[in-house]
Amino acid sequence: MEEQRLNVEELKQALAGDFDRLVEGVVQAMNAAKAGRIIADTEEPVRDALGEFRQRAYARALRLLQDKQEAFSPSARRPAEQRQTTDHLCDG
Repeated sequence: MEEQRLNVEELKQALAGDFDRLVEGVVQAMNAAKAGRIIADTEEPVRDALGEFRQRAYARALRLLQDKQEAFSPSARRPAEQRQTTDHLCDG
């Protein structure tokens, strides 16, 4: 069952680009704020950037987990890889 679980490193790797975009968005919002309006000018753009990152992070984690579970599923294997039975039970 361990192969069906996510690990921190693979999720970090999958989110690296998204995290970089998040940080760039936060820095851009902070640098664009007018003097004396830091909170007023940055709160919404930073909140929006975090919301987008949250959605992407959840979607990526979900996709990684689904991929692992599909790869593990016996029905995902080709018929030749599945165990062939030699017992042929009949109903009668």
